[in-house]
Amino acid sequence: MSSAGAAALFVNPKSGGGKAARAALPERARERGIDAIVLGPGDDLSELARAAAERGADTLGVAGGDGSLAIVAAVALEHGLPFVCVPAGTRNHFALDLGLDRHDVVGALDAFTAGIERRIDVGEVNGRIFLNNVSLGIYGDAVQEPGYRDAKGRTLLETALRVLGPSGDAGDIELEDDRGSTHRSPGVALVSNNPYALEPPHALGTRPRLDGAELGVIVLDKPSAGLASARTWTASQLEITAGSPVNAGIDGEAVELAPPLRFAVRPGALRVRVPRP
Repeated sequence: MSSAGAAALFVNPKSGGGKAARAALPERARERGIDAIVLGPGDDLSELARAAAERGADTLGVAGGDGSLAIVAAVALEHGLPFVCVPAGTRNHFALDLGLDRHDVVGALDAFTAGIERRIDVGEVNGRIFLNNVSLGIYGDAVQEPGYRDAKGRTLLETALRVLGPSGDAGDIELEDDRGSTHRSPGVALVSNNPYALEPPHALGTRPRLDGAELGVIVLDKPSAGLASARTWTASQLEITAGSPVNAGIDGEAVELAPPLRFAVRPGALRVRVPRP
């Protein structure tokens, strides 16, 4: 249990195939004076994080997947506390874009004791924050479509796949792009907290920055007459309409969202602590 004034680290022992347990992360954290709370079946991570903040924790961190990171980051944001990411998940997309060494789980703990603080943006959809992206569409089906085999379509699709959340039919969604064109029931739609890189020198599927105050939008329309149109743009706000609840993935977690889906970016909203280079 967290004590007043101490940093709190929430550890998901099952994330990344047990990466935190293999690194003896809870023990290493406690050696540094960090309260390590190992999550068990049925635990409500949001409630635990909120309780730690209300007891006076001065920093909140999490060792787990991207979905767990977003939950604790939301509480840190609510209480104005610094947030620490420990890359103990499977893909660790956020850790990569934050510039962390995804293979050094224990080293990430240095952010608590000797780290530096920076501010990054967060995305928001219908009042719920996301650190990475919100995904819509059946990516597995899209991979098989010959209409996505042109260079641009494949690049966008590969980017979506690299940052893939759960698959699901996007349904009858509709959105308007920056040129005023309407996209109805696209095969793939991805809205990210800052845009993903689509060409060198940056690695495909990474975000060069997390403080650009922009949403990145990738839309691949379903192929018509063997061809698929692809569009990318950036925006500070976006609205997606639909005639029924929308299945989506928020930072890799499957959710159902009530339309309309209203997206926004909150510039520099989250205090993040990272290890010194």
